[in-house]
Parts: sequence; C-alpha cells; structure tokens
Amino acid sequence: MIFGSESFTHEQWCQQGHSSASTIATVKAALAAVPDIDSSAMTIHMIGPELVLEGYITNVDHRDKAVAVAAMFVGIDNVHDRMLKRFPNR
Repeated sequence: MIFGSESFTHEQWCQQGHSSASTIATVKAALAAVPDIDSSAMTIHMIGPELVLEGYITNVDHRDKAVAVAAMFVGIDNVHDRMLKRFPNR
C-alpha cells in the first residue's frame, strides 16, 4: 500500500531485504514461543514498514510483551497496537 512519495515498501526499509511475509512469519513464531500469550487470538499485518498487531488479549501485560516481541524485529516506532482486552470466560 503506497500513500504518496514518502511511502516505501517494507523491502526498501529493511536493509536485509526481508519480505513482509517473512517478517510476519518471524513475529508470529516469536509470539507463539512466549508461553503465557495466546498468539492464536492475534493477527499480524504489514503496511509498508509498519507492523500492526490486532486481536484479543486477556491481560495488559500480554500487550506489553507482544509489542516488545514485535519491536525486536521492526523497531518500536514501527509497531502499531490495535489489540483489545477480552475478559476470560468464568
């Protein structure tokens, strides 16, 4: 998705030349490895260099952990958190 001359694809931003698909796969695998986060309730999208986290979390700490994991791969300025808190069923 390009919105003007200042927008670049993720491949242009990433010096290693990784594709958006490989970045998404890497972040998904890293989130799946975190034992207390339900990564199956999250979706990950790339819009240019920006990584978007969407879905549901049950704990605010899980949000912080998910954002920190994603930031390891794209940088904290390129992570957009759109996750919603969901209360667990009792």
